[in-house]
Amino acid sequence: MEAPPGDAFVTLYGRQPVLEALADERIEFDKILVARNAHGDHIDEIVAAARGRGVVLRRVEAARVTRLSRNGRHDQGVVADVIMPGLGELDEWLTRRLVGPLAVLLLDGVSNPANVGMIIRTAAAAGLDATVLPRAGSPDVGPLVIKASAGVALGATVLRAATPAAGARALTDAGVTLLGLAAGTGDNLFTVALPERAAFVLGNETEGVAETVASHVTQWVSLPMAEGVDSLNVASAAAVVTYELVRRRTSVG
Repeated sequence: MEAPPGDAFVTLYGRQPVLEALADERIEFDKILVARNAHGDHIDEIVAAARGRGVVLRRVEAARVTRLSRNGRHDQGVVADVIMPGLGELDEWLTRRLVGPLAVLLLDGVSNPANVGMIIRTAAAAGLDATVLPRAGSPDVGPLVIKASAGVALGATVLRAATPAAGARALTDAGVTLLGLAAGTGDNLFTVALPERAAFVLGNETEGVAETVASHVTQWVSLPMAEGVDSLNVASAAAVVTYELVRRRTSVG
């Protein structure tokens, strides 16, 4: 297989994650490495599934698996190089989405892989078009993000931009309205009118949305909070936002 450009390769480790990826025909594999001392039912299933799909599988020393996974405690003797079908560049993706409804999340400085994985999973479950994950200030779509997403990140549409500000600029240039999520300020998410083409900006829990991104925000929205609670975890806030969009799409009233 010809190597894909940039960061389209994702390293996946662990018996169950690799087995689940093998079951998803959308996910392409470059190779799977299995430690010679790894045995058991899951290993047998991985070997059989790889053979059935024509995926290259090699038995190697355990040290080589650990060298690639960088997590010998949790790789369980299995590591794979896969290609995420939905991983792409925001600029290129937008050239195919210049008209029509659009709903995406733009992450600004969300650096915790667990939060990123949960956000990607929630956005995919809610049927959003994409999650924009800038390279600056955000983790790669690696094993920790994939694990936190329960494997959903492997097939989700995740778009990269150089920085959050570059992502914001590309979205606004494509006619997408940026709505920033802010605690305690802005319009109530549940009552405000939302544009047909919208990108919701989620900042990190310490600093919020950076000024370089805020300059592109057209409207600020907030979630109502009872007294004594300032904000939600960013992944929880993303879930509220995305499912408010679901509610509006499915509302009959």
